[in-house]
Amino acid sequence: MTVIDTHTHWFPSEWVDLIAREGAANGAKVGKNERGQVTFHVPGMSYVFKKEYTDLEMRFKAMDDAGIDMHVISLTSPTVYWAPPEFGLKLSRLWNDKCSELVTKYPKRFIGLGSVPMQAPELAVPELERAAKLPGLRGVYMATSINGVNLDEKKFFPVYAKCEELNWPIFLHPLNTVGAERMSKYHLRNLLGNPYDTGIAAASLIFGGVMDAFPKLEVVLVHAGGAFPALVGRMDHGASVRAEAKLPQPPSKYVRRFYYDTITHNDEILLNLIRQMGADRILLGSDHPADMSSARPADAVRRLSGLTADERDLILTGNVKRLLKM
Repeated sequence: MTVIDTHTHWFPSEWVDLIAREGAANGAKVGKNERGQVTFHVPGMSYVFKKEYTDLEMRFKAMDDAGIDMHVISLTSPTVYWAPPEFGLKLSRLWNDKCSELVTKYPKRFIGLGSVPMQAPELAVPELERAAKLPGLRGVYMATSINGVNLDEKKFFPVYAKCEELNWPIFLHPLNTVGAERMSKYHLRNLLGNPYDTGIAAASLIFGGVMDAFPKLEVVLVHAGGAFPALVGRMDHGASVRAEAKLPQPPSKYVRRFYYDTITHNDEILLNLIRQMGADRILLGSDHPADMSSARPADAVRRLSGLTADERDLILTGNVKRLLKM
């Protein structure tokens, strides 16, 4: 059985080089630290491009050590939304091309998720069409909000329509999280901000009518769905008593429109998630190579004594093969 990790991040060296060359001219503060690593800063977001995110030999070793056969790779912070639209498109095109090249070179080790400049949906749609023709790309990576704008805004609907047409799932990942000004200490911006932001994104897609408008659209919520699974009951009650939250059906009826990765860092919570959503909606994930990653995600699934062998197989490989049409 091929074990597939659906939540991993990678930067092509050419992509980092483009940021280093042209980032400053497009509004970013770019430099190098004492280790020679490229540094990046725009208001609200700073990043250091570490070797773990670019070095393939380090990645292969980590995969083999963890018993992972394939990585589904995507961009991560700072992505492309901070940039002026044309430069965001340039960054997206370079990512899509280099990601496709990597998958073509190592087809048994990688599958790719495309990138599009969501700050300019009129540019994102044609890039989606172009990326879908590249070998090895099977979905699109998207932030849980776009420069502070929630995902239910009508200007994003053409992107969702194109994803539905292409049968491309959307993988949502937090970027600039809500409430960051109150979470500057203790790494709370990540520990709490990331799961909160995923919950807002899922709720926006439901209450904002996106999931009804695009009934075949499939969406992946990373970090085990963040705050969303635990708050579904509260949302159901709100939809029954608040006029502004009325829906054609309760929010809990939409939970299986989403997929959820396994990053809970807690066996009981992971087992509860599997039972709540169904084993057929759970994808193996690690967040490699971040320090907040689950270093051995397959082991976390295998040690759950409450799962059947078929359920484990679905989570480790079957679900993502179905979702990404592998």
